[in-house]
Amino acid sequence: MTPTIIDGAAIATVDAAGTEHAFGHVVVEDGRITAVGPGQAPRPTGPHTWVDGTGCLVTPGLVNTHHHLYQWATRGIAPDATLFEWLTTLYPVWRGLDADITHAAAAAGLARLATTGCTTAADHHYVFPREGGDQFAALVDAGRRIGIRLHAVRGSMDRGRSQGGLPPDNLVEETEAALIGTEQAIAEHHDPAPDALVKVAVGPCSPFSVSRELMTGAADLARARGVRLHTHLAETVDEEEHCLSQFGRTPVEYAEDLGWLGDDVWLAHTVHLAPNAVRRMGATRTGSAHCPSSNGRLGTGTAPVRDLLDAGAPVGLGVDGAASNESSGLVEELHQALLQARQRGGPEALDVREALWLGTMGGARCLGRDGDIGSIEPGKLADLAVWRLDGLDHAGIDDPVVALVLGPLPRLGLLLVGGRTVVDDGGLRTASTADLARDLRAAAKRLKGTR
Repeated sequence: MTPTIIDGAAIATVDAAGTEHAFGHVVVEDGRITAVGPGQAPRPTGPHTWVDGTGCLVTPGLVNTHHHLYQWATRGIAPDATLFEWLTTLYPVWRGLDADITHAAAAAGLARLATTGCTTAADHHYVFPREGGDQFAALVDAGRRIGIRLHAVRGSMDRGRSQGGLPPDNLVEETEAALIGTEQAIAEHHDPAPDALVKVAVGPCSPFSVSRELMTGAADLARARGVRLHTHLAETVDEEEHCLSQFGRTPVEYAEDLGWLGDDVWLAHTVHLAPNAVRRMGATRTGSAHCPSSNGRLGTGTAPVRDLLDAGAPVGLGVDGAASNESSGLVEELHQALLQARQRGGPEALDVREALWLGTMGGARCLGRDGDIGSIEPGKLADLAVWRLDGLDHAGIDDPVVALVLGPLPRLGLLLVGGRTVVDDGGLRTASTADLARDLRAAAKRLKGTR
């Protein structure tokens, strides 16, 4: 690749010092950032790509720490349900998933993420119908097709309704089969390289759909293979009551009993946390994937983000399943995270730069990649978002970070993943959005016809 120079832009590096440049440059060579600083960049003598950053803000590419891409085929169902009502409505639909449907939904969802500034996405896929084909390979192929970094979380469920779980019995796996499938996913798809486009994590779905044996076996497997751990935890009051009645423990206490707190773990939602649970997450450096729009859509509550940050826990942002966040754009989660934090704790609970940190470095820390992504620093991967703030929507907002977080959703001028262009002038460059939309409509129609 020829070097790329982004020149004359405002830059929010999100480095440890919070360095920003009102008028600066970023230089990219061989997929990594080689220079960032104030003023104009010196022009190289050889071939290069020059990007006029006038009127733009450059940030690190956004990091999505929790999603369910297959759900793009079932958006708009049960719009007024609680989490458990929503799940029991949708589980029978998801029994009809096959590899083609999952690929179409995942590709469409990843395209939406890319056009909203996302360069890395963690997707938690835990539904494996018995006649559904290779669901996990379909997800990974969609990631490669769109071109952003994918943390593919091989999920699992082994507690159907007959064993006290929520899913239908014919939608769960046997415990040993789930562990074998997870190990196979790691062997076939996980790339340990720092610049990997695909990494695999281990992710039993949740305490109310997974046995103790699967939770502990999955943790042992992940640590033996050197990959990360992910699950849903403490999302609703119903879940807490379920854990107390079945295990005699709160969700966080139960997770710790099973070895599921640690700096190689990030948990989705963590809405209902007692002060001691917040302290334990901070002490163990267990990450939290905060999903403000989905939490609002399902009415689950407001996560204690300020408390978690103050305790030292890594906190990133998540879009969550497209069937519980029909918009599924990542940049808007910066705005929602700030609003929810302030509704819970007042105007000082989260500031605009902390919101940007959650969507970049916070997410990178949750995924264990903060050494390579999440900030604009020499040596890091060139995962960059260039936001256009020079139109009517943001006119008169002098602070570009305020404009990004509090203003209308901006147009994405450019998205680079490892220096390669994925989005240019708001348009996806790695796949046809018309084809993606056509395939998604067909997949959704076919899936909903199985109800």
